[in-house]
Amino acid sequence: MIQSIDRAAKILALLQGSRRMGISELAAALDLPPSTVHGIVKSLQAHGLVAQQPSGNRYVLGPALLKLSSVYLDTLDVRARAMRWMHELSSRTGFATRLGAELFGEVIVIHHDRRPDGTEQMPETGLTIPSHASALGKVLLAYDAAHATDALSRPLAALTADTVTDPDRVREGLEEVRRQALGFENEEAVIGESSVAAPICAEDGEVVAAVAVVMPSNEWPPTDAVVGALRDAARSISRDLGAPTWPPRPPAPAG
Repeated sequence: MIQSIDRAAKILALLQGSRRMGISELAAALDLPPSTVHGIVKSLQAHGLVAQQPSGNRYVLGPALLKLSSVYLDTLDVRARAMRWMHELSSRTGFATRLGAELFGEVIVIHHDRRPDGTEQMPETGLTIPSHASALGKVLLAYDAAHATDALSRPLAALTADTVTDPDRVREGLEEVRRQALGFENEEAVIGESSVAAPICAEDGEVVAAVAVVMPSNEWPPTDAVVGALRDAARSISRDLGAPTWPPRPPAPAG
């Protein structure tokens, strides 16, 4: 392993999502001298992989990563198959939709279809969300026992006052997710935002992703029409991926 590349990758991982960190914070997290971290960060900045905030000395992920991630995301079959159905889902419900997959114990949004009302909205592709605090994540936890064992063995962060941080309570809720083939969250990740998600299956019948409808909390709970449209979209995406049945079968126990 090349040490400098390894350190650069760890810096990018620390800055994932919306994290903003200074040189001293990065150095402490990596147990490296600040001068070493400063040199790596400046090299990353020169290539657009890291950007310095206009005010202050904190760093965020840079625009070059978006270009790289877009190339990668376009190679994902599930994303390519889902885009048409997600656009239809947004049109039917009037809400934004997200496609998510598991990444290092969290959920990464691999496609985001915006609300069709023409309002200004932030792009969310590449956003990471803790699994326990999102409808997408609950679905992925429910159908992957190994992922659930790993994710729920760590401390669960409270993102809002409604985030469930007791792993036993999260586990109890996963059985209901499997029963309904639906995951729900109401202001557990972001105040004012709620979502409902359904699983997406691949040709082997395994759950490989989840699709969600995201709505303002003042319109919660979702109507039967919204849930029905979500189920239709998840079933259609799964069918296009070659899934033999939908909803998916329960997962095998972690071994």
